[in-house]
Amino acid sequence: MLRTIRLTVAIVCYTLITLLFLDFTGTLHTWFGWLAKIQFLPALLALNIGVVLFLIGLTFLLGRVYCSIICPLGVFQDIISWVSGKQKKNRFRYSSAKNWLRYGVLGVFIVMMVAGVNSLAILIAPYSAYGRIASSLLAPVWQLGNNLLAYFAERMNSYAFYEVDVWTKGLSTLIIAVVTFTVLGILAWRNGRTYCNTICPVGTALGFISKYAIFKPVIDTSKCNGCGLCARNCKASCINSKEHEIDYSRCVACMNCLDKCKHGAIKYTKRTSPKNVSATEATQTQPITAKQVNNARRSFLSASAVFATASVLKAQEKKVDGGLATIEDKKIPERENPIYPPGALSARNFAQHCTACQLCVSVCPNQVLRPSDNLM
Repeated sequence: MLRTIRLTVAIVCYTLITLLFLDFTGTLHTWFGWLAKIQFLPALLALNIGVVLFLIGLTFLLGRVYCSIICPLGVFQDIISWVSGKQKKNRFRYSSAKNWLRYGVLGVFIVMMVAGVNSLAILIAPYSAYGRIASSLLAPVWQLGNNLLAYFAERMNSYAFYEVDVWTKGLSTLIIAVVTFTVLGILAWRNGRTYCNTICPVGTALGFISKYAIFKPVIDTSKCNGCGLCARNCKASCINSKEHEIDYSRCVACMNCLDKCKHGAIKYTKRTSPKNVSATEATQTQPITAKQVNNARRSFLSASAVFATASVLKAQEKKVDGGLATIEDKKIPERENPIYPPGALSARNFAQHCTACQLCVSVCPNQVLRPSDNLM
């Protein structure tokens, strides 16, 4: 039941977010534009503290449901993994966490964001990566389909559709989108959520909080027969069936293990102790010591402090630099910096807050906005 609910909400969110990048009329943005605003990194860079605290609180309560429901790149990987699973079932296995890589990437990502080197950092940001895939690869196909419908509708004296220009966003942008799609596709096809649990900075940050989540999958050792079916269907590769342990920092709360276990040995419930519950522990409530509460509070406040510090540092960098170029003899001026979209305030502010998801490029009705071909 929980898996069905998770799948339904994830599909709805993924479909609507994808349509935000494909809808060139701007109709959907009136109703569902908020889905783009609740993405973790854009909310953090926009200093939308309410959304950031909501996502952190949601993770602290239910685990990494953001990764399995809200994040479009996570659902995109699930779709590829699902197609791959049609050919080979029970194909996953437990693998130990590569914490040195996970936290190393997160550390470098934070340093680059604080230092203002966003152009490199956002290449691995999940929402931005999916935005480039949708805008550069899916949007042209969507526009061609629209033009085909417009062609046949016109022949029937109907103008319900109208033709739009189909254009690619630039060679460098296209290459980045193709490489991102290929790498993520291969990883998801072979090993499910490898990207989310080894490279994604948002996944690592939320995974740190998820270790102390109140509700999470729990293994009942009295019912488990050690068949390993849960581990072979865990796309996060975080279930050690031999030791009856789950790495909650990598668990994305997909609920697949709950459906696959034929003995009901895994339940999504409040975890009452650090150890796996036994038959007697399952019916008794274990008291939580003051030390456990203090450790959980300390970890939660530490994670919140990291994000709050980064947000404050970004807020201090709103400085206007540059002015208007002089136009002479009606010639196109050679500008030192390109013209930025309305609301950018300045080149510096725009570069430090833009996540390069290309949502503004996708919805521009006259195709005035275009992604830069300069990586920096």
